[in-house]
Amino acid sequence: MGLSRKQFAILVAMKEAETPLTQRELEKKTDFSLGTINKVIKELSEEGLIENGVVTEKGVDALEPYRAKRAVFIAAGFGSRMVPITLNTPKPLVRVHGKRIIDTLLDACVDAGIEEIYIVRGYLAEQFDQLLYKYPNLRFLENPMFNEANNISSAMLARHLLSNSYVFEADLLLSNPKIITKYHYTSDFLAIPKDRTDDWCFAVKDGVIKEEKVGGENCWQMVGISYWNKEDGEKLEKDVPSVYDGPGGKERYWEQVPLVYCKDRYKVEVRECKEEDIVEIDTFRELKEIDKSYDV
Repeated sequence: MGLSRKQFAILVAMKEAETPLTQRELEKKTDFSLGTINKVIKELSEEGLIENGVVTEKGVDALEPYRAKRAVFIAAGFGSRMVPITLNTPKPLVRVHGKRIIDTLLDACVDAGIEEIYIVRGYLAEQFDQLLYKYPNLRFLENPMFNEANNISSAMLARHLLSNSYVFEADLLLSNPKIITKYHYTSDFLAIPKDRTDDWCFAVKDGVIKEEKVGGENCWQMVGISYWNKEDGEKLEKDVPSVYDGPGGKERYWEQVPLVYCKDRYKVEVRECKEEDIVEIDTFRELKEIDKSYDV
C-alpha cells in the first residue's frame, strides 16, 4: 500500500528538515491547511512512519519506492549552434565562469544522493573521460548513431535504465540545485509557466501534460529534465524501441515517446521551476552574453 500524496509531501518535508518541524512550518512548506496537516500527522503516527516529529526507519522505507535511484544524461549531440566553441569541445563540457555546464547538473545529482549516473556520449566522446577525476562513479554509454539519428537513439541505449530515474539534457546550466529532488510522487517534467513562448512547451490540465508542441500561450515551457517512476520506466523500455523502429522513428526526440506517440499509456505531471533556476544556452552569442570571457 503506497502513500497518499499528502502523506508523501509531509513525510518528505519532515525527512528533509534538520530538526522537527512545527505544524506552522509544515504549512509553509507544503501549502496544506493546518487541519489537513494535523489529520495527516495523525495518520503517519498511527502507521508508525513518524514519531515525535521525526521520520522513523519504517517511514524511510515507505519513501524508498519514490526515491530517485539513477540519472541518465543525454550528451551525444554536436551542438551546432554553439560553433565555434563546440568544434573542439562537446557542449556539456563547455565552461561558463570556469565551471563545465554538465557539472552544475552532476553536482545536484550527487547532493540528492543519486549514486548511479550514466552519460550517453557520441560526439568527441573521449573528452567526457575528464569527468571521471571528479565523478569516479560515472558510467558511459556509447552512441555510434549520434550523427544520423535524433536523441531517441540515446534513449534506445539507456532504455533499460529509466525506472526511478532522472533523464537530463546535458547542456543545461543549473543555478538552483534544489530543483533536483531526492523523492518524486510520480513521473514529471520540469517546466516554466509562460504567458507566451515560441519554444517547446506543454499544454497542461489539472497538473498533467496533455500535449507537447512548439509555441503557445498560457502554457508551460519545457525544461529538458524529467523523472520517470518504476512503472513508466518499464513502459519506456518497450515503447522507445517500438517508436524508434517505426516509420521516421530515428528522427524523433526521445520524450515524444511518452508525450506524443504513446501518450495514452502515460500520465506525466508538470513540475514547476522558475526562469532563474536554469538556463539553456542555445547559441554562441548567448554564451558570450552570459560569460564575457568568450567575447573577444
